[in-house]
Amino acid sequence: MADPDGSTFVPTFDFDAEEVWIGEDPANAGRPGVLSQGTYGAKVAVDLILGLLDGKGIKGTFFVVGKVAERYPDKVRRIIAEGHEVAVHGYTHRSPTTLTREEEEDELTRTLAMLRDLGADPVGYRSPSWDFSENTLPLLAAAGLAYSSNMMDDIRPYVHEGYDIVELPVQWMLDDAAHFWFADSTWTKKISRTSEVREIWTEEFLGIHALGGLTVLTMHPQIIGRPSRLRMFDAFLDFVREQEGVRIMTAREAAAAAR
Repeated sequence: MADPDGSTFVPTFDFDAEEVWIGEDPANAGRPGVLSQGTYGAKVAVDLILGLLDGKGIKGTFFVVGKVAERYPDKVRRIIAEGHEVAVHGYTHRSPTTLTREEEEDELTRTLAMLRDLGADPVGYRSPSWDFSENTLPLLAAAGLAYSSNMMDDIRPYVHEGYDIVELPVQWMLDDAAHFWFADSTWTKKISRTSEVREIWTEEFLGIHALGGLTVLTMHPQIIGRPSRLRMFDAFLDFVREQEGVRIMTAREAAAAAR
């Protein structure tokens, strides 16, 4: 039986485009064929996703890489203009664990400035790698950010001890990349069928919903934005909305509610 108070569902999108490849290996900057996978996200998928969400009256949260905002400012402006939340996803797509404190602070500061210049009011942070350094939480607190969405240690929001920062927990099974990312360097990872992913997402969502928890769905425009996957996502959103007691929120709204 579902929790009488219901559960919360938060659709999020990591808008990292080409930077997910460049951040992992700067040499990829000279490989237009590889980068075109990320270009699709900005060129085609963001518009398709925004159209889908608009048709359902649903607002999402877009975690944006600073360099992507520089490259595609009009896309970020459209996301903001259509009422969606924009939050921080690093300036480059490099793990905080590979950065010095000064580099990590610079990435955070530059991205905040870039997104604010485009008209956003970012209050949340998602690491490019769902990983923290020893400096991450202090830097987020110093910047006045309200929430993080990176940890996998709960199914409900909580406040980080010693910091006024709400955590909105995530999980790999609720991330599209874990299922659809093709490792062309090894050719050992198959691309999952949409029906497989729909089943996994449905079962996990229903389990969390029954416990009155928080389902954070993590997607990437270049991945979820393929036509077949958009059809699956469209149907999944309808299914979620049919469940009694589900609150669909942005990450910002979910963090505020958790307080």
